[in-house]
Amino acid sequence: MENNKIAVGLDIGTTKIVAMIGRKNEYGKIEVVGIGKSKSLGVKRGVVSNITQTIQSIQQAVEEAESVSGLKIEDVIVGIAGQHIRSLHHSDYITRDNSEDVINEGDIDNLVNQVHKLVMLPGEEIIHVLPQEFKVDSQADIKEPIGMYGGRLEANFHVVVGQVSSIRNIGRCIKSAGLGLSDITLEPLASASAVLSQEEKEAGVALIDIGGGTTDLAIFKDGIIRHTAVIPFGGNVITDDIKEGCSIIEKQAELLKIKFGSAWPGENKETEIVSIPGLRGREPKEITLKNLSKIIHARVQEIIEHVYLEIKNYGHETAKGKLIAGIVLTGGGAQLKHLRQLVEYITGMDARIGFPNEHLAGDSDEALSSPAYATAVGLLMVGLEKKIKVQEIKQVVKEIKNEPETTAEVEPEPIIEEKLKPKKKSFFEKFTEGLKDFLDNAE
Repeated sequence: MENNKIAVGLDIGTTKIVAMIGRKNEYGKIEVVGIGKSKSLGVKRGVVSNITQTIQSIQQAVEEAESVSGLKIEDVIVGIAGQHIRSLHHSDYITRDNSEDVINEGDIDNLVNQVHKLVMLPGEEIIHVLPQEFKVDSQADIKEPIGMYGGRLEANFHVVVGQVSSIRNIGRCIKSAGLGLSDITLEPLASASAVLSQEEKEAGVALIDIGGGTTDLAIFKDGIIRHTAVIPFGGNVITDDIKEGCSIIEKQAELLKIKFGSAWPGENKETEIVSIPGLRGREPKEITLKNLSKIIHARVQEIIEHVYLEIKNYGHETAKGKLIAGIVLTGGGAQLKHLRQLVEYITGMDARIGFPNEHLAGDSDEALSSPAYATAVGLLMVGLEKKIKVQEIKQVVKEIKNEPETTAEVEPEPIIEEKLKPKKKSFFEKFTEGLKDFLDNAE
């Protein structure tokens, strides 16, 4: 299989690390050819806290994916989340040299690159610059300005910012695991591309991805990303509460949560009891399921209220910002029983569980469409899109190069060569070069 047709998504989570190798089949659906996962030991709340352990976990996941697929993984698309992520809104404009020409992709790139140069707080770096609406001269609310005439091109941007050190640590782990880093994507954006339909994004929807260490939120309206946030709680705090509340060890608490846990305390009777073996010769513990679901309910309610506050801050209660499609829950934490009912009860919005199976080929393994793999599938989709773009541009360059050399024909080459690089070149090259220097000095 041609290596340029496959891509690899690497989801570095707080509980698990997943490496997913895939390609597009002839129907444009994604075929997963290999998947590897390992327990994530060096990550706390979405941020790398132990480099050595994270490198080992990445290598383990990658080796497993390689042995399943029989392919060698060279570079990966990695997701970033964690409590250091924040987002802001920014407007910027460029004045075009020649308003007789139509606006092309180059103009939009110039505008995006200009936003990339924004001065951030010390120790912060821009991860994504996402255009929302454009304004050409004085005509506002333009979704797609390419092909229009105009002298001044303006846009509102959603800018996602993260800590340089956290981004560098991820880069360091990937480099030390013997892999190339082809791009970094915000995890809630990746999950969104895996589980949301275009109609939902148009109507207005909030995607809540409940992971082990963080809960990620992405809000879409009119097909455009409007708000992102990372809340530093996830499934692990629920497990911790069960551990404390029932005086049991973490492994038992996690199993209890998965097997018997429910977010709705009303439905367990007082008489339902689980017996847990005691530690080394101690008496077994008896725990009522009612108590268990009370503990889970209290913590889940807190997480949902945090998220709901973000949704209200975005402006869900205004007529213009109303999220008609409600809420989509995904991530490992979305598998908790009765979570959907609790979310609907607290927020008064419709909710559904998001499975990442819409874009997967029909014969995919059932396990892959679990909400826990939403981010990995999303990262894989981002990677494949990028590969296809690069292929198309290479094709154009090739065609231009093969044409007879007249001065007029040779002119466009440098522009196209420029575009071979990922769109975020200003940030990304700067970041990769910075990373290389940093690593070379560190070794």
